[in-house]
Amino acid sequence: MGVHRAGVGLSWGRYPRAAHVGVIPVIWRDEPPVFGQVRGTVLPYAYGRSYGDSCLNDGGTLLDVAPLDRLMAFDEAAGLLRCEAGVSLAAILALTVPRGWFLPVLPGTRWVSVGGAIANDIHGKNHHRTGTFGAHVARLELVRSSGERLLCAPDSNPELFQATIGGLGLTGLILWAEIRLVRVPGAGIALERIRYRGLDEFFALAAEDANHEYTVAWVDCLARDRRLGRGIYLRGEHSAWKGRPPTPLRQARMRVPVELPAGVLNRGTFAVFNALYYHRHLAGTTRATVPYDSFFFPLDGVAGWNRLYGASGFLQYQCVVPEGCDGVMRALLDRVSRSGEAAGLGVLKRFGGLASPGLLSFPRPGSTLAVDFAFRGQSTLALLETLDVMVREAGGAVYPAKDARMSPDSFRAYYPRWEAFRAHIDPRFSSSFWRRVVAG
Repeated sequence: MGVHRAGVGLSWGRYPRAAHVGVIPVIWRDEPPVFGQVRGTVLPYAYGRSYGDSCLNDGGTLLDVAPLDRLMAFDEAAGLLRCEAGVSLAAILALTVPRGWFLPVLPGTRWVSVGGAIANDIHGKNHHRTGTFGAHVARLELVRSSGERLLCAPDSNPELFQATIGGLGLTGLILWAEIRLVRVPGAGIALERIRYRGLDEFFALAAEDANHEYTVAWVDCLARDRRLGRGIYLRGEHSAWKGRPPTPLRQARMRVPVELPAGVLNRGTFAVFNALYYHRHLAGTTRATVPYDSFFFPLDGVAGWNRLYGASGFLQYQCVVPEGCDGVMRALLDRVSRSGEAAGLGVLKRFGGLASPGLLSFPRPGSTLAVDFAFRGQSTLALLETLDVMVREAGGAVYPAKDARMSPDSFRAYYPRWEAFRAHIDPRFSSSFWRRVVAG
């Protein structure tokens, strides 16, 4: 059992920082770590694309599962894929898309491991039709710190299965999983872009979501008054693609080599970018067929884009407010636009009514808003705490995979089944997030 040197750990948001006592590579699924030889608590970790501290274990050890990257079996007739937990979504797409199969749920980056997709029960632009990633997991194998290996599925250890989906890596180490894929006609997306002028128009467009496979909106979080919530609405369907096939394992075309100086990305620069991006779509509505990778993963084209925020990093705030709470979403956007904070990329979408399978799964019927904030210290934290109160009072929730600062009171209100989940945590597994919101 090899151990990498200890050092400072960072999530994708680069805040907060964590000092890990060691990083243990997990190379073979038949030779999991001997947990009795590991100092302190452990936490699985792969590509570090969680934005907050759910992928950090300050003072403990990380289990690097990225070496568990083997594709084990693919039933091409049934669309059932078995792979190890460290396999990236990019590697799956490289195998399956040329054969007419596609992952049922994709986030905004292809550099997510299968284990991470399960642990965070990720969602995508088609939640209104297909629900979360966990809804498409047929079964998985979990190893506990006792050395016990358990096959978990809806009909085998079902309670532990529900706890592991969306369980933030705290129930044990996922070794492999089976995923049900979906048939597609090709590697293209028939995409429609619609410029809309405010929230009322967004909600009218979202009312048509059932007619489209994928829907999402870019939103200008700095617009106010009658322009509040203006943006570009995207909706698309799978399509054939006659051009050069996407190669999801390729390196990014551009790279940010160093951190930008603090303050380069600020409210002023975001306001200019937002205005230019919004008015770029002068036609109002455009239609085109594009390769799937540019539709799903636009930011993957710039490696290390998180460095644009400088050494202080950024916080992504993603919340969901229930159906019937459109006024709350309006109030959230208004508070952000008037806050003085540097609110950058904003995404707005309607979640559907399909139940999420995990005890701590985030999606629920309603509207979800995700906003990147350049971290400016106490003023940023104060704004997000204010937003927390608004979301909490509406009966909504904030996404743990994106969080770096929610309070224990907020977490317990957002996730009332947290005590039932706690009964399934492996005693040797922990994270900076969990200690902050519960164990601390």
